[in-house]
Amino acid sequence: MEDNTQSASPEIKKLGELIKDIKTAMLVTVSGGNSLHSAPMMTQEVDFDGSLWFIIARNSQKASEIQNENRVNITYSGNNKFVSVTGLAELVDNNPEKVRELWSKAYEAWFPQGPNDPNVQLLKIDVEQAEYWESHSNPVSKILQFVKMATGSHHIKMGNHGELNLRH
Repeated sequence: MEDNTQSASPEIKKLGELIKDIKTAMLVTVSGGNSLHSAPMMTQEVDFDGSLWFIIARNSQKASEIQNENRVNITYSGNNKFVSVTGLAELVDNNPEKVRELWSKAYEAWFPQGPNDPNVQLLKIDVEQAEYWESHSNPVSKILQFVKMATGSHHIKMGNHGELNLRH
């Protein structure tokens, strides 16, 4: 996922940069029993403009849950980055151009008829806010920093933490 939009807000640019190389996200929805339900989703290789796009199955539990409650959370973890995103989900129909833009061969395992499979459903999430944690050191360095902190000889900063508000 890239962000090449010149006019994008600093928040959109930062979130796009944080998640661009993370290939899998966890989508959290509210199930019919009012409990949280998570499922892995393939991250799309498109410019981030404030909305996240996914391809899901029209007849899936996720689609049903989103029809009943559209507030969702998406989490990303990878490359020493941890990102929690909240937003409003929308099931999008009748956009074959967007399906083709997002399509990859990997989807054929779930949709054998390709991008024209009648069970293909677009999921658009308009991001409202995000929280992130970044660590720039390797695991060995982190252990050494923890030891220094535990002995009281050194105060450490393990990385960056921030919140992004994309509601405008």
